[in-house]
Amino acid sequence: MCVVAIALDCHPRWKLVLAGNRDEFHAREADPLGRWAEAPQVLAGRDLQAGGGWLGVSEEGRLAVVTNIRNPDGPDPAKASRGALVGDWLIAGKAPEMAALPGFNPFNLLLTGRDGATLLSNLPEPQRVPLSAGIHGLSNGHPGEPWPRKTSMEAALSGWIDRDATPEELFALLRDESLLDDGGVPIFIKAPVYGTRCSTVVLVDHQGQGSITERRFQPDGSDAGEVRIDFRW
Repeated sequence: MCVVAIALDCHPRWKLVLAGNRDEFHAREADPLGRWAEAPQVLAGRDLQAGGGWLGVSEEGRLAVVTNIRNPDGPDPAKASRGALVGDWLIAGKAPEMAALPGFNPFNLLLTGRDGATLLSNLPEPQRVPLSAGIHGLSNGHPGEPWPRKTSMEAALSGWIDRDATPEELFALLRDESLLDDGGVPIFIKAPVYGTRCSTVVLVDHQGQGSITERRFQPDGSDAGEVRIDFRW
């Protein structure tokens, strides 16, 4: 994932609302949202190059989403896949030990479970921060670093809550191609080589009834399919 906003315990109907875009090379193969064969309780897409995930939920009451932190030199192939962090949490509720965080390329990892929500990151140093009720954003900067895409998504989700808008409007927010002031990168990136591959919305109400919906896109921005799976926590 490259831009995500999540609202925790701040909506009269929804206990959790997440909206995010995954940006990736279009040539990098991935499975769409679905149940994982070895762990059917996991509802997530899957990167077929490294085998991990980028965003998903477990019917056992967990959610995970990871974003990379931009590195001008690119990822170190000798380090562990960041997508494995998502799989470990969704399959077994296993969060990484602090000492293990430097072994991954720079990342932000947001985990939610029955004990609350936590943000982990390894840049500029390993850190684990509990998240309170409210709106939180992730993008390709480290926690606390100004990042226009993250700020824009947080503001858009806040406005959605204030308007008590429909879930469908979350997908409209994720399709925003307006240029931002971070070098002209919009929320939705339409480009032939690297761009927004899918948009995902997760909604869980205060009774634990939830859904995860993924819309996929072609390099030209046209629709490439949609999957929705309902679940209960």
